[in-house]
Amino acid sequence: MKLPDAEARRQTENLSSSELAACQLLRLNHLLEVILPGNRFYAEKLAGTRLPLQSLDELAELPYTFKNELVGTAAEGDLAANLTYPLERYVRFHRTSGTRGRPLVVLDTADDWQWWVETWQYVLDSAEITSADRALLAFSFGPFIGFWSAHDALVARGALVIPSGGMNSAARLDLIRVSQANCLFCTPSYALHLADAAAENQLNVARLPIDRIVVAGEPGGSLPAVRQRIEAAWDARVVDHAGASEVGPWGYADRAGRGLHIIESEFIAEFLSLESGGAAGEGELSELVLTTLGRAGSPVIRYRTGDLVRPSWNTDGTNRFVLLEGGVLGRVDDMLIIRGVNVFPGSVEQILRGFPEVVEYRMRASKQHEMDSLLVEIEDRLEAPERVARELRLRLGLRVDVRCVPLGSLPRFEGKGKRFVDER
Repeated sequence: MKLPDAEARRQTENLSSSELAACQLLRLNHLLEVILPGNRFYAEKLAGTRLPLQSLDELAELPYTFKNELVGTAAEGDLAANLTYPLERYVRFHRTSGTRGRPLVVLDTADDWQWWVETWQYVLDSAEITSADRALLAFSFGPFIGFWSAHDALVARGALVIPSGGMNSAARLDLIRVSQANCLFCTPSYALHLADAAAENQLNVARLPIDRIVVAGEPGGSLPAVRQRIEAAWDARVVDHAGASEVGPWGYADRAGRGLHIIESEFIAEFLSLESGGAAGEGELSELVLTTLGRAGSPVIRYRTGDLVRPSWNTDGTNRFVLLEGGVLGRVDDMLIIRGVNVFPGSVEQILRGFPEVVEYRMRASKQHEMDSLLVEIEDRLEAPERVARELRLRLGLRVDVRCVPLGSLPRFEGKGKRFVDER
């Protein structure tokens, strides 16, 4: 498998805005030509659209795509509705976790999967991974896409890939030691859990050979408090990544640790202002909307991701892809309004992770007299929730109910963490 080299990727990062727009328009029109009219979902959705598009400005005239539109019925096996080809063309099967509604089965053709592998190379570039590295992947290898694409991208790059599906934390720590793995792929919370599990067994993970940790599945990799806590425990560099089964691997870490770059050579990004509903400006809190350019078998056009971000456009420097300051900040549907203040779970996590004695936490949102209410449960070695409540009040400007629960009583997660329970 021959991959585009790192120099070619660096050149795409440095395209001017006009050059990038021309490239995106060319690829978008090619994608539409390939998928229409065979893709019934988009043939109906884009009926009446004049093609080819003459400029990217015309993209804004096309309808949005929402996740609930893509989910098929149980009788159809929950297959995504946006498939372009007959089932026999597809070679990869993945399913979303179903934490937000019905699970969604996402299929990829061989060409689509090759696109996943090639796009993932931006993430591996950011992590400076070479064929000399040994990467341990700490996930279950189930139908959730997890790091399946990372596995194949690492193989394509020539790195030694060490799977650890089915192992518990102690066994994975021992496998790191025995294999001399120097790169770890996992969720942010699992990196912290592994460090805690090691400490309980008098093992210092900083003495293991891991020097880079590539994280995904949760916002934590770009939250300074979370990233710093992982890096301090492991004495290793954290490299964030973002993607979604229905979209693809769309984001990779900024080298300076400021957030995530969107791979704009493979995705068209739009930003909807939470305040106005129109196009967001520099640094404005917004919802991320993505259009895939290289995935013909399961395309998404103007897909409302539900991810909260703050875009920053940089026309200088060597990487001009849009930067999301702080990475993914949370989810649009997770926002609470408590006594007139907008609160996001990611903001609360950023504060909680600043307390090294807080081992684990859970947030519960509920309604009290038609108003949002938030309860934070913490496993705290100091058993002093009042100091955490004071910091939340200082940083958020709100009184938040914080309660201690016994150590080890809250759930741990290997995959995507579920620390926000919405009971509203």
